[in-house]
Amino acid sequence: MGRERAGASAVSREDVGRTAARWPGRDRVGRAGLYAAGLAVVVETAWLLLKLPGAALVSDLGALVVAGWAALACLGAARRQPPVRCFWLLLAATMALAMIGRTLWTVLRLVGGGLPHTLPVGVLFVAGLVTGTAALLCSVTAPRTAVGRVRTLLDGVIVGLALIPVGWMLIFRDVAMADLDEPLRTAGLLYPMFDLMQLTILVAVIGPSRPVWPVLTLLGASLTVRAVGDTAYVSLAAAGTYQPGRLVDVLWPLSYLLIGLATRLGPPRYRADPDEAAESPLPPWWRVALPYLPVGGAIVAVVLASRPDGYVPQPIFIAMMALLATLALRQGLAANENLRLVGRLRQLAYMDQLTGLPNRLAFTRRLRAALLGTNRVAVLLLDLDGFKQVNDRFGHTTGDTLLTGLSRRMRRAVGADGMIARIGGDEFAVLVTGSPPAEPERLAERLLAALQPSPGEELVGVHPSASIGIAEYGPQHISDTDLLRDADIAMYAAKAAGKSAYRRSTPALRESAVSRAELIADLRRAVDEEQLRLEFQPIVDLATGAVRSAEALVRWRHPRLGLLSPARFLPLAEETGLILPIDRWVIKEACRAAATWQDRVPTATVAVNIAAAHLRRPDLIATVTEATAGAGLAPRALTLELTESALIEGSDAVLDRLGQLRELGIRIAIDDFGTGYSSLSYLHRIPATELKIDRSFVSRISDDARAYATVEMVTRLADAFDLGVVAEGVETERQHDAVAAIGCVQGQGYRYGRPAALAELRAVLTKAALPGGGGSSR
Repeated sequence: MGRERAGASAVSREDVGRTAARWPGRDRVGRAGLYAAGLAVVVETAWLLLKLPGAALVSDLGALVVAGWAALACLGAARRQPPVRCFWLLLAATMALAMIGRTLWTVLRLVGGGLPHTLPVGVLFVAGLVTGTAALLCSVTAPRTAVGRVRTLLDGVIVGLALIPVGWMLIFRDVAMADLDEPLRTAGLLYPMFDLMQLTILVAVIGPSRPVWPVLTLLGASLTVRAVGDTAYVSLAAAGTYQPGRLVDVLWPLSYLLIGLATRLGPPRYRADPDEAAESPLPPWWRVALPYLPVGGAIVAVVLASRPDGYVPQPIFIAMMALLATLALRQGLAANENLRLVGRLRQLAYMDQLTGLPNRLAFTRRLRAALLGTNRVAVLLLDLDGFKQVNDRFGHTTGDTLLTGLSRRMRRAVGADGMIARIGGDEFAVLVTGSPPAEPERLAERLLAALQPSPGEELVGVHPSASIGIAEYGPQHISDTDLLRDADIAMYAAKAAGKSAYRRSTPALRESAVSRAELIADLRRAVDEEQLRLEFQPIVDLATGAVRSAEALVRWRHPRLGLLSPARFLPLAEETGLILPIDRWVIKEACRAAATWQDRVPTATVAVNIAAAHLRRPDLIATVTEATAGAGLAPRALTLELTESALIEGSDAVLDRLGQLRELGIRIAIDDFGTGYSSLSYLHRIPATELKIDRSFVSRISDDARAYATVEMVTRLADAFDLGVVAEGVETERQHDAVAAIGCVQGQGYRYGRPAALAELRAVLTKAALPGGGGSSR
């Protein structure tokens, strides 16, 4: 079988069908030939079983006819299946050689009257073995490299040579040495040896993880039948009892028939993947040990065949010498392959497979080696901005293509001034050394310029920018890890500065990053160690001054830094996900606090801010219900304040979750209203109960006509949607008068009270609830 090119597509059954449609009579002719060949084998078998006259001639003619038909069938298969055409052509040549050899055998037998063990017959037999073995080595599952094919061939030769001493002991041991003087007769032992060699190759070429092509299965059955026939023939010929026309003669045409039958099967139904061999699992142990298992039997056979004086029959001696030479060649080939594999593995260990750049391991090794020298060493750490959006929008295939192109640009930009490596998904690093070294800032500018999109790429919209951090090795660095850490800190500073920029590491940046990391670590312990506390800012009725609600505001009393405002630690909590346990604690404590004033001011509620991350979690409802039930607080006494931006980003599942909270009685307030972009389109869907006008409008209401108009518009909008309105950030009397005149119902700010502890809020509520206290909510 000819070797199809790696990666060629397998022929589909539709292609075969179209071929048959162009020659409608071809398929009928093929079936007729198969029936005729099968009939020939059946007739020959019956003739030999009944021992009718002319059995030898019938046997020879049957084998000749079936071999000729199998050759034609293989030629037809070669035309129908172009990707595996060479495979079928080699099998056709094998069958043609078998037919020619059988013809010569028959003629010489009829002329000479005996078994024609002649050189021409042997040459034809060996030629057929060569073409048949070449077909096996060119099958769709055979090794794709020349070294792999040679190794597989040697495996088969080792098995065949190892079985020669075993066959000698089984067949020729009891034959007188005088009867073995005819070389061509004793050479008949090579027949089964070559059959077993081809069977070994067939087993070796069938991939352990690939689908087995049914053609190879039938080919294995054909080789097995032929091996049985050749073994029986050699045994009978050695004993001098073989006569043409015996039942064993049916096995050869039967093996040809199986090959012809294989041509009726379809082509391979999978693609030959050039990288499949690298990804295939390890073969089973018996596949690895297959060529070496018969060697032990060969050694035992040599010992048994040796005479007491140490004489070893010449065929066994030659076979063992050839076996040792083949084993040495096979082991040398294996050692060479191992060396190449080690080199390939070393290359893979230090190379990024997508971009071809050095990977993190190679970069780290080069960096550590550079730090041992005396030259200046600098590191540029580069992170692509917005690359995740490329993967999310266009898929990872487009992202990989983009990464490959960008890596080529960056490699050209760096040139000989440094070593660039890919150390992460969209992270790259450049090592700058030398005396004098290239200026890292100029190199960073070249990299940013190289990453600028061309006009065509700007239209596509898939070209990210980059942020670069620069760190130069100095006395403050103990190891390469410290240098990379500083470069990483500088890179994040570049991102914070607006991206598509570079920043050099400075002591101030490093100190800020260390402080930030320490603050995050302390924040993780804050909830468990009860370092958080709540303060409450009243929300009053603008008409009466009565406290209608209170917003719970979290504070952090740091054991070393003192009282920290929310602006200091809540952004860190949101970045790290710590906002979720903080939110849960705030909801629980706020409900417990509100339960303590319900007996004095039953209508006063408590408001709690909820982060966007918590809003997207399905356990929000369970958190709220457990907090209210645990505190014995009615759900109507709790208001959840959600930022406008969080609601805009919310999905339908978020809106459904808010609807379930409203059904429970929980109130929903939209905080900082007016700072978003599209809440008006969502307002009719959000199950809100009130709007909180952002303080940025209230602070300018007395001096800015536009701010006044905005507050007035929001108030009217709330009235249209039957929502309550809270004006935030009311600090002066003029602001109070303005929002009251507009029609805001409630207000919040320093004008009515600063955030205070629960005890102070309860005192205010108690005073307001007393008769004559003014502003009573009763």
